[in-house]
Amino acid sequence: MAKRVIQINERLPLIESIPLSFQHMFAMFGASVLVPVLFKINPATVLLLNGIGTLLYIFLTKGKVPSFLGSSFAYLSPAFVVMASKGFQAAQAGFIVSGLLLALIGMIIRYAGSEWIDVVFPPAAMGSIVAIIGLELAPTAAKMAGLIAEEGKALNPKYLIVSISTLAIVIIGSVVFKGFLGIIPILVGVVSGYIIALLVGIVNFDVIRETPWLALPTFTAPVWDVFAILTILPAALVVVAEHIGHLIVTGNICGTDFIKDPGLHRTMAGDGLSTALSGLVGAVPTTTYGENIGVLAITKVYSVWVIGGAAVISVIISFVGKLAAAITTIPDPVMGGVSLLLFGTIAASGLRMLVDQRVDYSKPKNLVLTAVVLIIGLSGAHIQIGTVTLAGMALATVVSIIISVMFKIFEVTGLMNE
Repeated sequence: MAKRVIQINERLPLIESIPLSFQHMFAMFGASVLVPVLFKINPATVLLLNGIGTLLYIFLTKGKVPSFLGSSFAYLSPAFVVMASKGFQAAQAGFIVSGLLLALIGMIIRYAGSEWIDVVFPPAAMGSIVAIIGLELAPTAAKMAGLIAEEGKALNPKYLIVSISTLAIVIIGSVVFKGFLGIIPILVGVVSGYIIALLVGIVNFDVIRETPWLALPTFTAPVWDVFAILTILPAALVVVAEHIGHLIVTGNICGTDFIKDPGLHRTMAGDGLSTALSGLVGAVPTTTYGENIGVLAITKVYSVWVIGGAAVISVIISFVGKLAAAITTIPDPVMGGVSLLLFGTIAASGLRMLVDQRVDYSKPKNLVLTAVVLIIGLSGAHIQIGTVTLAGMALATVVSIIISVMFKIFEVTGLMNE
């Protein structure tokens, strides 16, 4: 019997919604908290704004897109440049203007339409770009899982035991569990992996003991600085590419064209306003999260109510210090084992797009697009434009747009040899 699909607007009983929401929260937590740790700001503030930003996104998209907004990594490099001389509050100004730019792009799309997407992102390119979203994260998952050792060091057998056991539990749960357990295999895997980590002795409880029960978020006002804004602003273009890729793969998983309904203009505006709000109070830019997209694909639970529940949990955790600290004690091998499947699922969704769209690789244009996009995206190639680095999926997207537009010109002018 096929696993039951929970549709986007379907509301489950509270006793089922809570663990499903925790499942999404666990998926995003590690990466989302890492960004404020790197910026040396209060993670509680970021968790609060991640939750509020997600709820704002759900509202602006009319409850039609099950996406969680977590901390964006696209702004790291330019923000570090600004912080080195101006401080984090100056970087906040850049975050605000970047978010407003994304919202403006959303408004332009509303009136200009989104038909251009079919030109710049034909199936042969988009399926490959979506695959890269998962594949370029593979080394991160492997390192967390302990499958890649640091230079000069051997693999840690305890890490391997935990990560492989966690992965095995999630895999078995995904194909064997029935009923309610069948839609929470990731949560079961995380809990089971944590218990195994306890047994092998790699869990550190010191941070829980040292953290107070209440840890209120801290807020800081932005310092307006032209250098900071101009340095950070180009990163928004990377987010545009990431946003469209995530939206298409989410729609592919859910069987819905989100670019048409509720519309790319709404999702882009939601992403942008969330980032602007975060910058206004001292948090970090947000973006839709690949980890949560992977959860959707594995569990077939697409309910936006579950995503909203995860956002509410994120808000609550931002005020409960010991609870947030307890979650941070989940060892990397646990989340690494889960991520191996989550990121792989995203990659598989890209391949599925190529199959579903029946991309004809006997046509040179399709073969060229897929080949170039995959190689550029996975080769480690990068281009530095000021303080912004285009690499991986972002660089592959830009290259794909250039080639796709060139091919369209060839078709219109009759130069295409097919």
